Amino acid sequence: MKQLYLIPLAFLFFACKNEVREKPLEGKVEREQITVVTKVPGKVAEIRVQEGEFVHAGDTLVILDIPEVDAKAEQAQGALQSAEAQYNMATKGATRGQLVQLQAKVDGLKEQYEFAEKSINRLKNLLRDSLVSQQKYDETYAKYQGAKNQYLAAQAEMEEARNGARYEQQVMALGQKERALGAVAEVKVAAREKYLIAPQDMSVETVNLNVGELATAGYAVINGYINNATYFRFTVPENRVGKLNRGSEVILRVPYLDNKEIKGRVVAMKALSSYANISTAYPDYDNQLTVFEVKVVPQDHAEVSDLLTKTLVVLQAP
Repeated sequence: MKQLYLIPLAFLFFACKNEVREKPLEGKVEREQITVVTKVPGKVAEIRVQEGEFVHAGDTLVILDIPEVDAKAEQAQGALQSAEAQYNMATKGATRGQLVQLQAKVDGLKEQYEFAEKSINRLKNLLRDSLVSQQKYDETYAKYQGAKNQYLAAQAEMEEARNGARYEQQVMALGQKERALGAVAEVKVAAREKYLIAPQDMSVETVNLNVGELATAGYAVINGYINNATYFRFTVPENRVGKLNRGSEVILRVPYLDNKEIKGRVVAMKALSSYANISTAYPDYDNQLTVFEVKVVPQDHAEVSDLLTKTLVVLQAP
């Protein structure tokens, strides 16, 4: 009779032993990161923040020493002054003294032209009466034409001096001026890069350089976390992802805070193509199953602002 009672108990023992209990979904506390980099190389002159400090958008984090920018600023300013002078000279024309000189030249050539005109008119009458030779008349006529052309050329020179240089020269001078203005603006932009500014509200995680060290272009000087950007990341196999839906509300537990419960909402689900992205250290599912990344955001960001990054969080099954 005792053997009859032992047989059912043995089956019950092995059945309980073979029963696999489904493990909870484990994930990590994550925060959106932000990096402040340099655009212009320079030495670190001053660091105004410390690791762990919270800063607001627009706060100065680091000041760089860039002596090359100051040198280029002087060069650009000198080029601008020269270009402005060239442009003003092209548009305003000659100076007052130059105009006086040109007017005197025009007046002198006018007198020569009028005298040559009177001479040729007298010789024209004498030639008609055969009182002068044709050779004499031709020589005087050539002098008359020369005086006339010189007078007309002086008038044109005077007109150009009053109106400024030709249109093409003015356009060329204007282009040089605008180019110099662009160089000055470029230097001003580079000068602003001396100051590394917080792009938004953030907490400083690491400061990667010390005072006196060189920051090359594109170097990540400050790493930090964006404010109110905490989320929870889980890797879920396809045989369990069906219980979760985008927009559904879930309950999370934080083990290191005595299983503190946090309300969250599923916002994204996507398939992972690399095993290195798995957040749990001991996956207990078949390698043939596709793994999905599930992103959960808290309903109250203030409640999770002090959570430690990369700590364990458990997702309770819906």
